[in-house]
Amino acid sequence: MTVQYVSPEEAIARRGLRLVVVGKVPSPWGEAAKGFFHLKKLPFVAVRLVYDNEALKKWAGQLSGPVVVYDDEPPRSGWAEILMLAERLAPNPELLPLEQNARGRALLLAEKFCGRDGLGWNRRLQVVHAGMTNTGGFAPRVAGYLGGKYGYEAADAARYSRRVIELLTGFAAELHAQRAAGKDYYLDDLGAVDIYSAVFMGMFRPLSQQQCDMNVGIRAAFEWLDPETQAALDPILFEHRDMMYAKHLEVPLSL
Repeated sequence: MTVQYVSPEEAIARRGLRLVVVGKVPSPWGEAAKGFFHLKKLPFVAVRLVYDNEALKKWAGQLSGPVVVYDDEPPRSGWAEILMLAERLAPNPELLPLEQNARGRALLLAEKFCGRDGLGWNRRLQVVHAGMTNTGGFAPRVAGYLGGKYGYEAADAARYSRRVIELLTGFAAELHAQRAAGKDYYLDDLGAVDIYSAVFMGMFRPLSQQQCDMNVGIRAAFEWLDPETQAALDPILFEHRDMMYAKHLEVPLSL
């Protein structure tokens, strides 16, 4: 389904499933939510974040994205609560295994992509540091804003990079083990972890401009890599990403 964008006022007045996203940026957390709704054929409308709209801020509970609001239920912004809502509203196709051990494994991997010390969080701070030190990454003004919002500390810069490399190496090892077992996905079948992996790779190598018409400054920031991070980007991560978009996710992205 092509994403339908509406104004903040229309989103607030509607019922059903509504998604607040950052416009012209393939934020992986927001793209994952779109992926869930697409695979589950859940109808929704999206609204681009407007930073000076007080009504939107009050309704969504914050000026950030993604935020999901369903009917009159409280807004959801955490990756896990958005995933659980999608599973509740459309149990099939199942994106989290029901078997306890497999489910725990899936949630652990998802946390490593999405959580506060996960790949996305540390990659964002890694790119913030590059901008703050004029070595690449985000433009200084953007880096300053994001650094303040997400707890950037210059003294922790080396740790951000170490964590990014550690996680990339671990995810590649997971995929290599699955390929050796004759499987295409992180677990036995397609699931949320595969969607997270596909969308978070965009923070290292975005899809082409034809597939992802994103803000040019953010594209340049996401494409910035230091040599150590570049070396940790095993081709299997992008092979999996490309397979996911070819078979399961929509392109071009609707930003």
